[in-house]
Amino acid sequence: MATSDASNVMIRPEPTPNPASMRFVLDRPVLESGTADFPDRAAAERSPLALRLFGLTGVTGVFLGPNFVTVTAEDAAWPLLRPQVMEALRAHFAAGEAALIGEGEAQAEGTGQIEQGIIRVIEEEIRPAVAMDGGDVVFASYEGGVVRLRLRGSCSGCPSALFTLKMGIERRLKEEFPEILSVEAV
Repeated sequence: MATSDASNVMIRPEPTPNPASMRFVLDRPVLESGTADFPDRAAAERSPLALRLFGLTGVTGVFLGPNFVTVTAEDAAWPLLRPQVMEALRAHFAAGEAALIGEGEAQAEGTGQIEQGIIRVIEEEIRPAVAMDGGDVVFASYEGGVVRLRLRGSCSGCPSALFTLKMGIERRLKEEFPEILSVEAV
């Protein structure tokens, strides 16, 4: 499906559970590894792509995934903003610029057996599912039976994020690790 001409990049916009965010799936890689979250323009200095998107009126957040970009916008006027985002993505790839200068953000590494198991479940099951909605979940820590996770992309500020966190992620992790008492967002 990928094309060799960057100006002909195929982009498929998809709504997310967060009405303020839209996921744009591309027919080529955006990042070689990891993800990158830019919750505001100030955080986007190392991403020419994110800076280009922040130049559009109303854009308040950009999240880069392996083959998608999630854009968050205030007042989410998607009928007007969607074609502007798609044009900005095409222009970026046509210019041959990097999406990110440096490496993407990797998930924290656990030192103990339970942390490594939590990370395994997050990597193998949870992150791929959440990425389909334009977001990401990253392990932050585990202490005293409490798992702390960072919600990024469309998950950040999403009305259904708490439900996903408690009824989905927490339930799944407790199935695997009965010693877990709760899962919290940080």
